[in-house]
Amino acid sequence: MSVVWQQVFAVDARYNAHRAKNHPNFRTLYIRRRNQLLREFGTNKDSVEWKQYLKIRIHLLQLKYGSSCDQISLRRQSSRTSPESTVTHYSEWDSHAKETDMKAETTRQVTANNTISENYAFVGVHHIFDQHQSAVTMVKFANNDRARLCCISNDCTVSICNVLAKPPKLECILRGHHGPVTGCDWSATNDLLVTSSLDGKLCVWNTLTFQCIRIVKDVVPTELLSCVFHPVNNNFVVAGNAKGQVEVLNISTGMKQRSNIGGRILSLAFDANGVTLWAGNDQGCVTSFNFDIRCGKLNKSRKMFLGNNAAVTSINWRAWISREARNPSLLVNISSNSVRLYRVTEKGLDLRRNFWIKHSSSNNPIRSTFCPIMSFRKGACIVTGSEDSCVYFLDIQCDNQNKAVINKLQGHSSPVLGVSFNYDESLLSTSDQQGLVIIWTRKSKGT
Repeated sequence: MSVVWQQVFAVDARYNAHRAKNHPNFRTLYIRRRNQLLREFGTNKDSVEWKQYLKIRIHLLQLKYGSSCDQISLRRQSSRTSPESTVTHYSEWDSHAKETDMKAETTRQVTANNTISENYAFVGVHHIFDQHQSAVTMVKFANNDRARLCCISNDCTVSICNVLAKPPKLECILRGHHGPVTGCDWSATNDLLVTSSLDGKLCVWNTLTFQCIRIVKDVVPTELLSCVFHPVNNNFVVAGNAKGQVEVLNISTGMKQRSNIGGRILSLAFDANGVTLWAGNDQGCVTSFNFDIRCGKLNKSRKMFLGNNAAVTSINWRAWISREARNPSLLVNISSNSVRLYRVTEKGLDLRRNFWIKHSSSNNPIRSTFCPIMSFRKGACIVTGSEDSCVYFLDIQCDNQNKAVINKLQGHSSPVLGVSFNYDESLLSTSDQQGLVIIWTRKSKGT
């Protein structure tokens, strides 16, 4: 559960853009140091004294910087003047494979015997990125990779970060879209990245050269709202548009096939074998397709209504969650203040859990994720963003809504939209409506 020092940290993060506007490195150093001190001196301390400190801290910051309501405009101004916002290519990616391999093995050994609360005690801030000038609607770690993170933003750009470089760094900013970027996905080998945008363009990027190698756009442009690679054959990319169409693109030939389900296609997800595709729209409908990998054709299978005019903003598929839950599952965010876990059956979707989170606006693409290595231990957990600026860790084995929240992170000061784990769960990335990306690290043993 969250503690008062996290609320203090959230206030510091909210006002951080006001400090040293032309020196982003100083801002990052300051907020990381504040996090370190607050964790060191704030754990297991009297909450009454900390609540009083929180009130005084807010008052002092308001006296010095004014109301935080104009933070967004100040952040955008500081981003324009920061060196990070103008540099588009950085030095070659410096991997720390040996060190991170040891950390991954340590993570597996530690989590095997811990309680579920201990396993997901993410409290420390590893790094904060603020290279984007508008909302970062999705963050996604590369497949089987601990370091490379893709961020997409409403400022029409895509960024790739190396979170394990020393210090963590921005590798590049990809510029090619002329509208808010709405979706991204890594290819199976991480050599390609696909992005979709409201400008109607589907862009395929080479992640080694950071060059756009293919752009696909209809003669009459249609807003693209989501995209995903086929998990087995990366020649196929699937995109969802504002006309209710699910499009299958063959990158090699440029051929397209479409299937119409209505609404605006906000979310897409394949199963592991690429046999079944799930698509969610802004009308509360989830449709499953059978995908013919030989020709890329979609055949409608089932259509399920999850709520009246409630946007389905995120879909995640998982073969099995834990030793206690070995059925295929679907994790869905719906703008009716809920994140739901469904069991996938031959007859369709069977609701297993329904958790309340603050999510009422279909314009906020709140996302959630399964925890990558949950099957190695007892219990199971999901992580979701929320419009109340918090990140929630939820135990899906718990029937009680209040007891299901095993951790809550409060470092953001605006709705949390994107969440993503690296594959060994050593780091969690979250993004918000103001363009801030926070990399969280697991609590060290003994702290």
